[in-house]
Amino acid sequence: MPASKRAETVLSRPGGGTAYGWGTMDLKTVKKAFLSSVPVMAGYLVLGIGFGILLRGAGYGVLWAFAMSAFIYAGSMQYVGIGLIAGGASVLTTALTTLMVNARHLFYSISMVDRYQHTGKYKPYLIFALTDETYSILCDEKGGGDAATYWFLVSLFDHFYWVAGSVAGSLLGSVLPFSTAGIEFSMTALFVASFTEQWLAKRDHIPALTGLLCSLACLLIFGAERFLIPAMLAITLVLSLLRGRGEAAS
Repeated sequence: MPASKRAETVLSRPGGGTAYGWGTMDLKTVKKAFLSSVPVMAGYLVLGIGFGILLRGAGYGVLWAFAMSAFIYAGSMQYVGIGLIAGGASVLTTALTTLMVNARHLFYSISMVDRYQHTGKYKPYLIFALTDETYSILCDEKGGGDAATYWFLVSLFDHFYWVAGSVAGSLLGSVLPFSTAGIEFSMTALFVASFTEQWLAKRDHIPALTGLLCSLACLLIFGAERFLIPAMLAITLVLSLLRGRGEAAS
């Protein structure tokens, strides 16, 4: 079988469409995925190191850093989780906090349902590894013959960067004196940088302005502790209405 055919095995599905098997990953796809993930690498290594240092400062070693980053893999929630673990938070409190912090995934991941529908054995990991930064890379990928392999590799590279940064931070925190004051702001800085990049790259600023205004309104109404979920619901509602009017007008 030619190498181009071995690069990815495509299986037919009874209901139409295609399902991507594991196949053999060609170097071209690996290179493309790696280059696409380089900007995320720069952020994840730094943020992962910050997380590892904070976790070490709370009294939890490198195995904790590795396990949390490999199996939880939720950057902002892991930062919040340090305080929950150290403070002995209950399971209920942890579950509700996790829902509030990660509620945004429920909204933007919907757009990936169709893309991931026929990705075969890649699908469980693709769902697990979909983070904000990985989504920002994959949402512009239109697909192709090796799309599932590319999506998988980008997700895997990003996951590796986060785990590597967390482990490195934990090891550095054990040997170097380091003040952790203010380091938790690094996640906020990442979101601001991502927002700025998207603002500069897109001509349509309505979604960004919708997010800002809805978040600000909910912050003023519900307060800093309870505004996240109402803000997400408001953003989804407004964007759905705008989309519906746009489709009706066209």
